[in-house]
Amino acid sequence: MGKCGSRTHREGRAEVTELARLEVKWVGEHKFDAGRTGRPTLRVDGDGQTAPSPVDTMVSALATCSAVDVVDILAKRRTPVESLDIEVVFERVDTIPRRLSHVTLNYRIGGAGIERVHAERAIELAVTKYCSVGGSLLEDISVEWAVEIEEALRTPD
Repeated sequence: MGKCGSRTHREGRAEVTELARLEVKWVGEHKFDAGRTGRPTLRVDGDGQTAPSPVDTMVSALATCSAVDVVDILAKRRTPVESLDIEVVFERVDTIPRRLSHVTLNYRIGGAGIERVHAERAIELAVTKYCSVGGSLLEDISVEWAVEIEEALRTPD
């Protein structure tokens, strides 16, 4: 299992090179559509009834952001991913605001030739170095991860 605690070890702040714009439109009750102008939108439901809640959306963004990097890293190793699922388990504090305190990402990866050591390294790089969502979360959110290689597609370690 990997772990990434405080991000205070990073030195200084990166320069902002480009501003991004996102529009959020209220569509009734606690529902909103969010997206960049002229691009697909994402429905977010504050009640979590008809779409993911804001917190679920943020945690999903962490998982999908890291997954994109894992897929790319393993493809560069010439071991393309054939299947990838992530179970995300997270804890929130009891006080207001009910921010995240801990996130665990449980990856299940399948693909010919994918070895555990390479999958673990790909996940570590994705979560700690490349995923901009993970890099943007509050410094005191603990993130852990684990990997399971699907047996049917796995090569011997």
